[in-house]
Amino acid sequence: MYEITFSTITTWVDAFLNQYMPSWLATTIECLVIGVGLLVVYALLALFYIYFERKVCAAFQCRLGPNRVGPMGLLQSFADMFKMLIKEIITLKHIDRFLFALAPYLVITASMLTFACLPWGNGLQIIDFNIGIFFLIAVSSIGVLGILLAGWSSNNKFTLIGALRSGAQMVSYELSIGLSVLTMVAFAGTMSFTELVAKQEDLWFIFQGHIPALIAFLIYIVAGTAETNRGPFDLPEAESELTAGYHTEYSGLHFGFFYLAEYLNLFVVSGVATLLFFGGWMPLHIPGWEAFNDVMNYIPSFVWFIGKAIAISFIIIWFKWTFPRLRIDQLLKLEWKYLLPINLVNLVLMVLIIVFNLHF
Repeated sequence: MYEITFSTITTWVDAFLNQYMPSWLATTIECLVIGVGLLVVYALLALFYIYFERKVCAAFQCRLGPNRVGPMGLLQSFADMFKMLIKEIITLKHIDRFLFALAPYLVITASMLTFACLPWGNGLQIIDFNIGIFFLIAVSSIGVLGILLAGWSSNNKFTLIGALRSGAQMVSYELSIGLSVLTMVAFAGTMSFTELVAKQEDLWFIFQGHIPALIAFLIYIVAGTAETNRGPFDLPEAESELTAGYHTEYSGLHFGFFYLAEYLNLFVVSGVATLLFFGGWMPLHIPGWEAFNDVMNYIPSFVWFIGKAIAISFIIIWFKWTFPRLRIDQLLKLEWKYLLPINLVNLVLMVLIIVFNLHF
C-alpha cells in the first residue's frame, strides 16, 4: 500500500555515500546528520509547544496570550529562547558542584533518547529493534535521577523537598505507565515499533482492543501527565510552596535544559500514546471503506503522527489548566489505591480477550 517511504530515501543516501567513501566515514556522516537533525527538531518542537500551551492557556482564561513579538506572537518563544541562552549561569557556594552541573544533562539526555525512539513516519525512525518499547521505557527512567540529583546537590530545603516529591511521584506513576504499555504490548504480541504500527493498518488498537484498550489509554494519559510533572500533578514545582521546586537554584542554560525537557517529555508521552493506541503514523482506515482509505493514504505519514501527538498533548494541557493541584497524599493515593489495581485487573481482562479471541 505504501510504495514510497522514507526508507527509500535513506537507503539511497546510504548507498550514495558508501559509493564514494569508506563505510566508516559514511556511517560517521550519517550519524552526525541524524544527530544534528534531532537537535534541530527537538528545539523547534519545544518552541512550538511553549507557544501552543500559552495560546491554549490564554483561550481557557479568556485572554489573548502572546501577541506582540512577531505576527500573532509567533516569535515570542524565539525571543525567550535567546534571552535564556545569554543569561548568566550563576555559580553557588556550598553545593556539590559536579552533581549540580551533571543533573540537567541527565534530564535532557533521557528526554533526547526517548525522543529519538519515536517512529515519525513510514521508514522515518532511528531505532527499531525487537525490544523497542522496553528500551524506550528504560531510558525514560534516567530523568528521575537528574531531578533527584538537582534537588539534593543544590543544598536547599525547597529543592530537596521538590526532588523527593518528584522521585516518589515518578517512581509511583511509572508502574501505571508500564502496566498500560504492557497491556497493549500483550495485545499486539510485539515490542517492535514497526510491527506495532503495522498491526494497526486496518484498525487502530483503541478500537480493536475493546474496553481494556480504552481503560489502558485513560490510565496512561493520567499517569503520563503525572510522570511529566505537569498540573494538576506539578507538586515537585509547586510555586506557592517551593518557589520553583527542584530547579530553584538553576539559571541560564542549565535551567533551560529542565524547561526544554518538560515540554519535550509532553510530546514524548503523547507520541507513545499515538504509537500504542492510535496507530502511530498509520492513517485512519475503516474496513470495507476502500475509497475513504485511499483518500487517507494521500496524507503523509509524518503528518498523521505529529497531528495525533499534538491532539493528545492538547488533552494533557487541558488537564493542567482545568483541575486544581492535588496534595501529595492525594496524588499517591490515586496511584496506589486506584490506578494500580485497576491496571492489574485490566491487564488480566486484556489477556482473557486475547486468549478467547474476542477482539476485532
